[in-house]
Amino acid sequence: MATADTVKLLGTWWSPFVLRVRIALNLKSVEYEFIEEPMFPKSELLLESNPVYRKVPVLIHNHRPIPESAVIAQYIDDVWSSSSSSPPPPPPSSIFPSDPYHRATALFWSRYIDHEIFPIFHGLCFATHERDKKEEMKKLAEKISPLEDVLCLIKRKGNNKFFGGERIGWLDIALGSLVGWFTACNGGVGFCFEGSPSLSRWAEDFAAEDAVRGVLPPAEELVEFAKGLSEILKGARKSN
Repeated sequence: MATADTVKLLGTWWSPFVLRVRIALNLKSVEYEFIEEPMFPKSELLLESNPVYRKVPVLIHNHRPIPESAVIAQYIDDVWSSSSSSPPPPPPSSIFPSDPYHRATALFWSRYIDHEIFPIFHGLCFATHERDKKEEMKKLAEKISPLEDVLCLIKRKGNNKFFGGERIGWLDIALGSLVGWFTACNGGVGFCFEGSPSLSRWAEDFAAEDAVRGVLPPAEELVEFAKGLSEILKGARKSN
């Protein structure tokens, strides 16, 4: 990468989607400026950089904005590849599989996480009654179960700790971005599901990775953030 390159990331410290991009940048050893975006009002830079959805994350590379975490991750994987300099340095970790089928499969399961699992996390974190939390946990366990099967299949094919094999890949990042929030919403128990022992161990291994450790939000800080946000939302509903 040329020394003149500038890399900025618009995001919020608590967003799992922003966390995905931070981990991807860390995997590629990319230096970047993190710009904390306020919840409201939205900054002019964000509105200019992502006028369609007006939300984070947005990667700004040499003044060119790229929105959406999956799109950004693919961009990062392509731009900061092992062929980006000559002679090449030791190759950085690939975020996506080189095999087209495995790449498509990783994208499929990441969409499954976004559409089937993330909404349940949202309900779990903001549930006010214990009965509601138990119901959300039951739903979550059912939706998580197929990913336990996928991980077990990958493990049987080799001595692999992660969905990406020996190293974390896009599917690990997509699911792993929710580990902190799950711990926060589950009373600090951790990423633990009955019938999914492989995922429980996977979550521990994921959180211990160098690319993850420095950017994974502490569960206790997420708890406090969720409490504050819940009060704001309650106040907004009352005013309406």
